[in-house]
Order: sequence, then C-alpha cells, then structure tokens
Amino acid sequence: QVPLVESGGGLVQPGGSLRLSCAASRGVFSINAMGWYRQAPGKQRELVASDTDGGLRKYADSVKGRFAISRDSVKRTVDLQMSSLRSEGTAVYYCCAAWLDVGGNTRYEYWGQGTQVTVSS
Repeated sequence: QVPLVESGGGLVQPGGSLRLSCAASRGVFSINAMGWYRQAPGKQRELVASDTDGGLRKYADSVKGRFAISRDSVKRTVDLQMSSLRSEGTAVYYCCAAWLDVGGNTRYEYWGQGTQVTVSS
C-alpha cells in the first residue's frame, strides 16, 4: 500500500483556489503530525503548512493569509485549502505524516508521491 494518498492537484488560474487532500493508509503507524511541502523547479523543497497534535499550525510566510491547513487526527487526513494562488505556487506538493517526540524531533516519517499544482493563465 502507498503510505499516503494525495489528491486535488491540477491546473488553476492565478487568483484561483484549489484544495489538496491527503489520507494515511492503514499501513502507516501512529502519527501525531501531518503537513504539506512543495518543490518548485530549480528550488529546494519547503514546508508549506503543518499541523500537530494539540492544534499547533505553522505556515510558510509566503502563504500566510492565503492557505489554510486542516487535519483530522481520527480519520488521519489533512487538507490544504489554497486561495489567491500565484504563479510562484506552481510546484509538486507532497503530503507528509510523522511521529514527533516530546521535544518535537521527528522519530519517523512518511511521504506521499506528490501531486502537481500548476498556476497559469
């Protein structure tokens, strides 16, 4: 089984919206954090948004106010609502799930295969 299944990627016009979804398979062990990363052509992979147990959410400065992450710890799913999309948002978006220890260190993690988001007119 694929550990994380992503969906929702596609082509969208600048200023438009898109919603990405990710679900952890039954083969994934216990996790207490999920999030989204992205990698644009010629750039390093970067954290877009994450959500950890307790409701702690983090966003990249470049997406604050435009993107919203929502996680269901019971269903083990995470969504990323993207609004006011810009051309710079064109990238492969990857879902990530992990178990963090009490110090916030990653003990193990899982990755999705990635879903393409293209922002273009």
